Amino acid sequence: MLTVSDVSIAFPGQTLFKNVDLKFTDGNCYGIIGANGAGKSTFLRLLSGQLEPTTGTVSMPPHTRMSVLKQDHFAFDEYTVLDTVILGNRELYDIGKEKDAIYAKPDFSDEDGMRVAELETRFAEMGGWEAESDVSRLIQGLGLSESILYSQMSTLPDSDKVKVLLAQALFGNPEIVLLDEPTNELDIDAIRWLEDFLFDYPGTVLVVSHDRHFLNNVCTHIVDIDYGKIQMYVGNYEFWYESSQLVQRLLKAQNKRAEEKIAELQSFIARFSANKSKSRQATSRKKLLDKITVEEMPASSRRYPFVGFTPTREPGKDILAVNSISKLGEDGLPLLQDVSFRLDRGDKVAFLCENPLAVTELFKILNDESQPDAGTYKWGSTITVSYLPKDNGPYFEDCDLNLIEWMRQYTPTEDTETFLRGFLGRMLFSGDEVYKPAKVLSGGERVRCMLSRMMLFGSNALVLDQPTNHLDLESITAVNNGLRDFKGVVLFTSHDHEFIQTIANRIIEITPTGVIDRRCTYDEYLESQAHRHA
Repeated sequence: MLTVSDVSIAFPGQTLFKNVDLKFTDGNCYGIIGANGAGKSTFLRLLSGQLEPTTGTVSMPPHTRMSVLKQDHFAFDEYTVLDTVILGNRELYDIGKEKDAIYAKPDFSDEDGMRVAELETRFAEMGGWEAESDVSRLIQGLGLSESILYSQMSTLPDSDKVKVLLAQALFGNPEIVLLDEPTNELDIDAIRWLEDFLFDYPGTVLVVSHDRHFLNNVCTHIVDIDYGKIQMYVGNYEFWYESSQLVQRLLKAQNKRAEEKIAELQSFIARFSANKSKSRQATSRKKLLDKITVEEMPASSRRYPFVGFTPTREPGKDILAVNSISKLGEDGLPLLQDVSFRLDRGDKVAFLCENPLAVTELFKILNDESQPDAGTYKWGSTITVSYLPKDNGPYFEDCDLNLIEWMRQYTPTEDTETFLRGFLGRMLFSGDEVYKPAKVLSGGERVRCMLSRMMLFGSNALVLDQPTNHLDLESITAVNNGLRDFKGVVLFTSHDHEFIQTIANRIIEITPTGVIDRRCTYDEYLESQAHRHA
C-alpha cells in the first residue's frame, strides 16, 4: 500500500495541487491522467521520493520495494544488459557483487567465510539464483533477443534501451511500480506482453500514459489531476471518459429532475459493469464497477478542444492512384519498394510499417514535398488535400507572427480577427493567448495550431503523420472524434491503438516488397496477421 496524506506541491507563483489524500492498494493498476502541465510526472516524482511535498507525507510499509521506470537512456551505458536489469533490485545486485568479490579474494579468511554464508542465504531468499532466467524472460517478452544479455548498454539503439529499462522496472516483482509513459517506443507485440504482465500483477502499479487502449486494458482506477485537485475513480479510462461526459451533460440540463439524472447515471453504470465483451479489461476482472455509486461518478471540469473537418466539396469517384512508387533512404537502402494502391470514397486508411520513416516519406511524396525515385501518383480532379506533417518545425521556427497573424496566412480571404479567434478558441487559445508568438509554442500547442489550419481549408482529403504526437489525452480524444466523424478521405499513421481502431476502415501495411492491403478494422487486421504467423 502507498498512502498520500494531505499532500500539496507549490512552486513560486504556482500551486500544482493541494490537500491530496489517496491510498493505492495491492492488485490494482492506477492510470494517472491530466492535461499537459497538470503535474502527472511531478506527482510520480513525489511518490518516488525524488521530490519533497510542500505539505503532507507519502508513506509505505517498511521493507516495501518501489521501482521506477528510468527516463535517462544513457544512465547505464557502462553496464551490461543483464546487470542493468538486475539493478532494478539494487540490494540483490549489491549482494551479488559483494559475494563475487569475496570469492575472488586470494586470501579467503574465516570472517570472509561467515560473511559470504550470510550473503548466500540472503541471495537465495531474494531469488538471486533465478535472476538471470528472470531477466531473460522479461527481455524476450519485450521482443529482444536473449543474446544481448551480456552486451553493453552503450551499444544498443535507443528503442532497445527503452525496453531494457522497462524490464529493469519490472524485475523481481517489486511491491510498487511507477511507470511514466511505458509504451513509448514499444511495438504492438511488446505492448500486448506488458498488458498481460500488468493484468495479473499482484503489486501496486501507477502509470502515466497517453495510450487509451493501454489504459483501458490494464487500469482498475483512474487518478485525475484536474485544476489543482487529484481525485481517484473506479474503472478504466473509457469508463472515466464516458461517465464524465455524461455527468457534464446532465449537469447542464438544469430542467431535468434530480431523480431522472440519478436514474440515467445508474443505468450507465449497470450497462458498463455488465459488458463482458471487453474480456481483456481489468475492470471486468475486479468487478469494482458493480459497487460504484452515483456520488462517485467523475464530474471533470477539464476542457476539450473541438476538432471538426467540414469539406467544402464532396469528393468525386477518382480519389488517389499510386503506382509502383519506390524511394531510397539517405542510407541508400530502400524505404519504399513498389508501393501501389487506389483509394475510394469513404476510405479512412491507417498506414503501418516497421520503419516509420517509410510512411513519412510516402506522405511527403503525396504532398509534393519529396519526389519518388520511381513510380507515379495522381489525386483525383475533385480532391483537395490538407497535410499534417510529423515535423511541423518549419511552420513555427523563426516565426515572429502572433497566433492571429499566423492563422491569417492560411485564410483564403481577409477574415476578421473575431473569425480567427473563433478557430483558435476551438483549440483552447483564448483571451490574450492569441497574441502569443508562434515560435514559443509547445509541441502540443503547435499541433493544435496545425489542426486549426487544416480546419480552415475545408479539404475533402486529409493526410496526417502521427497526429497524436505531443497531444494530451483530451486533445487526442478530440482529434479522434473529429476524424471519425469526417465525411471525406483520411490517410494517417499512428502508434495509438484506439485511434487506429476507431477511425480506420482499411489497413495498408508497407513491407519490403510492396503492400498488404485489407479492408477491415485494426483489431481484425492484427488477428489476421497473428493467424498468418501462427
